[in-house]
Amino acid sequence: MTRSWRAAAALAVAILAAGCGSVSSRTEAGNSSAPVPLSLTTAETGPGATWAAVPMGAASGPNLFWQLFLLPAGGTRWSLQTPPDIATNGALILAGQAGQGLITGERPSLYLSFSAIITTHDGGRNWATLPPTSGLADVPDALAAAPDGHLIALGQDQQVSIAGSAGPSGAGWTTLTSEHALAATPAGRNCALAGLTAAAYTPAGAPLLAGTCAHAGTVGVFADTSGSWRPAGPALPASLAGQRVRVLRLSRTGSSDVALLEVGSGPSASLLSAWTSDGGQHWSLSPALKLGGSHVISVSFGEGGATAIVLNGNRGETLAGPGASWRSLPTLPPGRTVTLALPAAGTADALAADGSTLTAWQLTGGPARWAKTQVIKVPIQYGSSG
Repeated sequence: MTRSWRAAAALAVAILAAGCGSVSSRTEAGNSSAPVPLSLTTAETGPGATWAAVPMGAASGPNLFWQLFLLPAGGTRWSLQTPPDIATNGALILAGQAGQGLITGERPSLYLSFSAIITTHDGGRNWATLPPTSGLADVPDALAAAPDGHLIALGQDQQVSIAGSAGPSGAGWTTLTSEHALAATPAGRNCALAGLTAAAYTPAGAPLLAGTCAHAGTVGVFADTSGSWRPAGPALPASLAGQRVRVLRLSRTGSSDVALLEVGSGPSASLLSAWTSDGGQHWSLSPALKLGGSHVISVSFGEGGATAIVLNGNRGETLAGPGASWRSLPTLPPGRTVTLALPAAGTADALAADGSTLTAWQLTGGPARWAKTQVIKVPIQYGSSG
């Protein structure tokens, strides 16, 4: 553990010791016309491993603790790799990985008003701190890493910042733009930008931002080109062109970026995945998945832009990548929270969390069903945040 890491941990403990607070719970919208917030529960697969961020302990409040789990490439057993001595009540944002490395950000919670940024290069055996940032936004893609280690962060105040390096001695954060500034650009006015929902990088290292457009038929994806923002979202099929679009996720997966789009609302809403390898100049679109009044709870990504979504009603869907069709999964295993992961092509794992127990399930064929593979007892330190 580095000296800077000990200092950051001590600061977090001191802040939390000031008293107990509460975490706002995620509830389904009482107004059916309001969009349902996307859970920060997610999993991401890279060349060397799959990482999953899962909420455990209590359903909300100071005894809710987010945990990190790792499945090495080609492995069959998940392991608990949550960074030690860090407050995780507010959720963990997965920013990017290489091999069994990972960069993750901690959302503000309780009396913690900033976001610690930490990294591991060896599957969680050792962690180091990076320059912290102001509070990360409550979206899964609030933090992203470029191939060269640069970082981009979307704050809860809709400010967007960048950092020059993912190393412990890297440069601090500087402001790139904001929702207000981007909305005032020609690209933002054309979209009638109503809020930012994601930050990412292209494979070439250019910043990308995504949000919700008030103008129907416009996909709110923006690329930074030499300091100017240009519209970079895909064109919708004619059958969907007259509907409002919300970008739920935008993330770099290897040599491409993948976006998950929610088009329309209510019973007529559809989902599309979209992939680009050139910063949004050209896109491939998936077939539309009719939601029929359902809503998306969480989204995970695999290699090659594979997508897995958890829907309400204990249902799941997967998409193998460009050119594939949506595949309905068997009823998901029971659990207060179920996270889907895509460790390898053609496979799917479900991580079912309930209290301090995580149960891993794997999808098997002929006919498709969920087979229990592992049970992990997580040592939740109830009361430690009060």
